Amino acid sequence: MILYHTGDREIVHPDIHHGRKNADFGWGFYLTPDKEFTYRWARDGAVVNVYELDEGGLDEHIFLRDEAWFKYIFDNRGLKDGLEADVIIGPIANDTIFDTLGIITSGYLRPEEAMRLLLIGPEYKQVAIKTEKAVNQLRFIRSEKIERMDAKALKKEQDAFQNEFAEELSKITGP
Repeated sequence: MILYHTGDREIVHPDIHHGRKNADFGWGFYLTPDKEFTYRWARDGAVVNVYELDEGGLDEHIFLRDEAWFKYIFDNRGLKDGLEADVIIGPIANDTIFDTLGIITSGYLRPEEAMRLLLIGPEYKQVAIKTEKAVNQLRFIRSEKIERMDAKALKKEQDAFQNEFAEELSKITGP
């Protein structure tokens, strides 16, 4: 599987313990198989790292954009990563995940209502490398520095997402 990681530098040897513990799938090294997504979200001066993952012999867990995925993300945000796997694959939670989880814990929304909000917008896939075994099967191929990106398409997508989110929240909560 060819995977991409965008960051501020070339990363030949990924560290699964670098970064936030409370990310979507907990501690790990995050990548995506979606090349277009990678380049659209890269900022000026970013570095796109390209890898190949040999999935042979790895314990993989694949999530769909459903209640199990939502619950796993919710638990990870509370630092309760209880899933044992070398690699976790699934949708990236949309940009409102922090707000949505906060609204749930405050009692303002029921989990099924929050799920409706989390399903809004395009679905992009992420791959979290969770163990040293998986890191050892991740081969660095190359990196590319992004000199200049056109952010207009991304801004348009973000604006459309925000509008759709606001409309759905209004339907849920009423006028």
